[in-house]
Amino acid sequence: MNPHRPFEIVMPIVVKSYDIDLAGIVSNIVYIRWLEDLRLKLLDEYFPLQQQIAEGYGPVLGTTHIEYRWPVRMFDPVEGRMWVERLGRTSWQVQAEFLVNGEVAATATQSGAFVDYTTMRPVAVPAGLREQFAGWSK
Repeated sequence: MNPHRPFEIVMPIVVKSYDIDLAGIVSNIVYIRWLEDLRLKLLDEYFPLQQQIAEGYGPVLGTTHIEYRWPVRMFDPVEGRMWVERLGRTSWQVQAEFLVNGEVAATATQSGAFVDYTTMRPVAVPAGLREQFAGWSK
C-alpha cells in the first residue's frame, strides 16, 4: 500500500490490433478507453459502482488530460496504474500512468464529480469514501 497513491490499482493491458493507428502506434483515443477500464477497476475494488447506482448517485467524468511521453506499439507489455489524487466536497481527481517495461509511456489526470442521477446535480463525496481516503494519510 503506497501512502502517496491512495486506492492505487494496477492492471495489465494487452495492446490489440485495433488499438493501432496508421503510424503503427497505439491511437490516442485508446488511452481514454484504458482510463475508463482503470476507473471501473478502482471503483470495483474500493467503492462499487453498483452500490452507488442503487443509492441514486455516482461519479461523472468532467476532464481528461493525457501527456504522451513516447509511443506504445503492438506487443508492448503495458501496465496501467491509477490512484485517487484528491477528493473535494463534491469532486474527485485521479492520476494514472501507463508503463512499458517499467518505463512511463504516458500519464493522465481525470477529474469529475459525484452527481445525483435523478437531478444530475453534484452531491457530496460519500462519507464512506471520504473516510477511506483519510485513512490513507494516517
